[in-house]
Amino acid sequence: MPDTPRNCETTIGSGSVPIVARDLGGAGAPMLLLHGAGGNLVTMTGLAELLRPAYRVVTVDLRGHGRSGDGPWKWDEVLDDLDAVVDELELTRPAVAGMSLGGMLASLWAARHPDCPGAVSLDGNPTPSRPEDLAGLAPDRAAAELARLREVFAGMSAALARPLTAEQVAAAIEGQRAMARQYGAAEEVWVEAFRRNLVPADDGASRLRPDPELTEELRLAMQSLDLVPAYRAVRCPLLLVLATVDMPEQRPFHDLYVAHRRRVLERLAAVRDNPCLTVLPLKGASHAMVAERPRQLAELITAYLSR
Repeated sequence: MPDTPRNCETTIGSGSVPIVARDLGGAGAPMLLLHGAGGNLVTMTGLAELLRPAYRVVTVDLRGHGRSGDGPWKWDEVLDDLDAVVDELELTRPAVAGMSLGGMLASLWAARHPDCPGAVSLDGNPTPSRPEDLAGLAPDRAAAELARLREVFAGMSAALARPLTAEQVAAAIEGQRAMARQYGAAEEVWVEAFRRNLVPADDGASRLRPDPELTEELRLAMQSLDLVPAYRAVRCPLLLVLATVDMPEQRPFHDLYVAHRRRVLERLAAVRDNPCLTVLPLKGASHAMVAERPRQLAELITAYLSR
């Protein structure tokens, strides 16, 4: 198989929403690598580079993110976006791997495409939204913790919806550099990822994508998503890599996230008889595992898909 041109960026316009994809090239089998909510294709660069020796890796700006177009968040329509990328780039039976929101899509892709050679979800689980999502917490305590979490999310969403001044953009970029240093990642990649979601506004300020409308659509879409039917239906190899510890920003809600991870495992037990499904709680890894452990994840993904 010939090596394809590296870092070729393409806008696919054959679907209902223009989707931008970056082909990292490579002589291996094709792989779609999908980012999480609020990210873009650049946020997967570190992992993509580690996967590239074995795969022709194609990263994608999901609709409403990066340089892709806007459109309503409906799971089937987003999967159609990915089908359009696959068709346009002539990716024959690609493997699919994704982080968080991208992991949910990887699982849904696997259920839709039984001929897929394999899919990997990196902690692709909806955030907790109902007391029944929290195993082991009393209903009153669960409701109180969820209300507290919603208040924090609402504050974050309101802050992200406000336009950013040039000074705020500069401060955010310095914050990205500091985070990159913390994880031992390339600072310029983290800055590029931040800038890719930055949109100039008419008033001279800047705004971040996804916009507040899509952010709310995503929240509601994930709240209503039940992945168990997809896990039950999948007929190609699907690996679910699960976080086992809190991110720093989750620690004030430690009991909530422990209960949520417990509930995820309980629900997965109902589909453990599907031989196509493999569940791997990754010891010591948080929801930020792509930043924390890109090399380990690349090795894990490659080993799983080459079985």
